[in-house]
Amino acid sequence: MLSGTSDSFRFFRFRGIQVYVHWMWFLWAFYQISTRNRAYSSIVWNIAEYLALFVIVLLHEFGHAFACRQTGGKADKIVLWPLGGVAFVQPPPRAAAELWSIAAGPLVNVVLFPVLMVVAVWSDSTGLSARVPDFGKFLYMVWWINRGLLIFNLLPIYPLDGGQILRSLLWFKLGRARSLQVATIIGFIGLPTFAFYALSRSSGSLIVIGLMVWFLGQQCLAGFRHAKALLALERVPRHVGAACPECREKPPQGPIWLCASCGHRFDAFATDAVCPHCQTVLPAVTCVHCGTAAPIGRWQTGSRGRAADGPVIDV
Repeated sequence: MLSGTSDSFRFFRFRGIQVYVHWMWFLWAFYQISTRNRAYSSIVWNIAEYLALFVIVLLHEFGHAFACRQTGGKADKIVLWPLGGVAFVQPPPRAAAELWSIAAGPLVNVVLFPVLMVVAVWSDSTGLSARVPDFGKFLYMVWWINRGLLIFNLLPIYPLDGGQILRSLLWFKLGRARSLQVATIIGFIGLPTFAFYALSRSSGSLIVIGLMVWFLGQQCLAGFRHAKALLALERVPRHVGAACPECREKPPQGPIWLCASCGHRFDAFATDAVCPHCQTVLPAVTCVHCGTAAPIGRWQTGSRGRAADGPVIDV
């Protein structure tokens, strides 16, 4: 659903990270602003409140992106859409790297929590909120929005940050594949509970809650299927004389790598990266675990390769 940016507009670029805004965000913004026109004495405050939500979500996603880069991973795109934001990050396939990349997003909200509270207390103590009631209400709503986003994101439902943090912690003990499987199963259990609670606490939000549960369920199912594929991959015999220069995983045996010239699959490590069908030399062998592409000689020596494009982690 959010794997590309064909339905999004380029907004701005910062530190090599391109920010996109999905076209549905504008419709949702118009709906939210127009239906809350009685919350303040002027619609200007409604617009300011929604823009504050925009900024908080954006800071949260930048937290993911910058943390991922600190681990040596790839992060160059953020998409904002009606139900939140997605930072397209690809940290190195290590538990600690993924944990920091995911946890940094909620940490931004943790830092904002006392800052916004201090500003609200200052406004009350100076009498500014009494003189401009809309401003006091605005500060409270911004603090409430940040708190709500923090609590929601920390729910242990994959692929929310809480679910991915749980997966990263389990990774240390259970390994990459099993930890993802357990996290997605917990996510399947948590989704109905979340839906029931959300419906019991709100009115007129059936469509929004339904869309959110549907999206989370689809992502959770995709994660579960990916875990099954990783578990199957773990059972495949390995080439003991080579290791990925990035993640140090040994390559599996079998016709896995595709020849770009003739379209046949072959075992690159059994033929020294030479296609047995057309004799084309594979210039770089891609790791099926982390997506790193490097000449086969680097797999033998363990020299660090260059990461190729691979699947992204939605946050």
